Amino acid sequence: MIKNGHCSTDSPRDEAGGSESRSSVCSPEKRKRVVRLWCDGCYDMVHYGHSNQLRQAKAMGDYLIVGVHTDAEISKHKGPPVFTQEERYKMVRAIKWVDEIVEGAPYVTTLETLDKYNCDFCVHGDDITLTVDGKDTYEEVKREGRYRECRRTQGVSTTDLVGRMLLMTKAHHSNMDTPDYQQHTDNFGKGPKGHSPWTGVSQFLQTSQKIIQFASGKEPQPGDTIIYVAGAFDLFHIGHVDFLEMVYKQAERPYVIVGLHFDQEVNRYKGKNYPIMNIHERTLSVLACRYVGEVVIGAPYAVGKDLLDHFKVDLVCHGKTEVFPDKDSSDPYAEPKKRGIFRTIDIGNNLTTDTIVQRIIENRLQFEARNQKKEAKEMAVIEAMKRKEQQDQSEAAAEAAH
Repeated sequence: MIKNGHCSTDSPRDEAGGSESRSSVCSPEKRKRVVRLWCDGCYDMVHYGHSNQLRQAKAMGDYLIVGVHTDAEISKHKGPPVFTQEERYKMVRAIKWVDEIVEGAPYVTTLETLDKYNCDFCVHGDDITLTVDGKDTYEEVKREGRYRECRRTQGVSTTDLVGRMLLMTKAHHSNMDTPDYQQHTDNFGKGPKGHSPWTGVSQFLQTSQKIIQFASGKEPQPGDTIIYVAGAFDLFHIGHVDFLEMVYKQAERPYVIVGLHFDQEVNRYKGKNYPIMNIHERTLSVLACRYVGEVVIGAPYAVGKDLLDHFKVDLVCHGKTEVFPDKDSSDPYAEPKKRGIFRTIDIGNNLTTDTIVQRIIENRLQFEARNQKKEAKEMAVIEAMKRKEQQDQSEAAAEAAH
């Protein structure tokens, strides 16, 4: 069987005895080993930064396996996770570049784990992950040359998102130099010795290239059922995944289009400091979901005739959550209801963005302590790396002098 131009076998690694099964499946000119990759992590509050890491990892090979740590392991090494392990397993499964997940993966990545799952190497971002003792969790695989690195996505981190929720202001959309936001970066993402480049807060800048990388590039085909859903999809979470999965199951050949409302529109009907994520961030979060075919950026709040006709929509779905009226107090779903193509989806899951924010606020002190502790460990490693670099330079200068 050929997959992506590669021979698919049960033994993808180049090991003794593997060539016989491969040669029986593929002709010599087409024989090319499937490269299996390993990623692991907490994947707590899964955001587009996590998705981008997995996208980059998948591009390095053919089959991506993602190990997700348990709640107990995360609490031991980092502090309390925001989501339960079951929620985190499901979130990672929904990312379209993931082929398989391993539940309860060990916190420290070893050669034994890579070999157990027939993985050629593991991939991680260009930040550092430390154990409770301050050791690099990828030390062993790095030493053995079975480690690859991808670029960390600038402008987002779980630390930053948690901070936005704790602030409960609109500063994160307009001006990141406000005293409120500056106070957040000072208290929340700063250890005793300064800022870590991995935990700090920075501005996310959207590019057309990034959207292209996340988009499926597939258009609806004749015979597809075009399903339209709309909303904020803020802090893309397990409730959204459950909803989109159920929407996807409404047809034999679904093509799901998600309409995302602009920040001002979301704030009109949600109030407070919503949305937590801006329109650019929400776009990438939704595009990374395997159930989504297309995203309409800045969709009109009312699902009217023009939109339905333009996209040739067959079905419009909404969850059992409250539908806020439009600016003129009208029902935004009046037209699809009139056409008989509106359907309410009950996912049996009452998790909302409000619920997540509540989880964070209730555990505020724990989360602040967790992030300050993480930052302090990272800063200690940076200092050690600097000392090592200075020592190497001194030794090189001394040798040159002789």
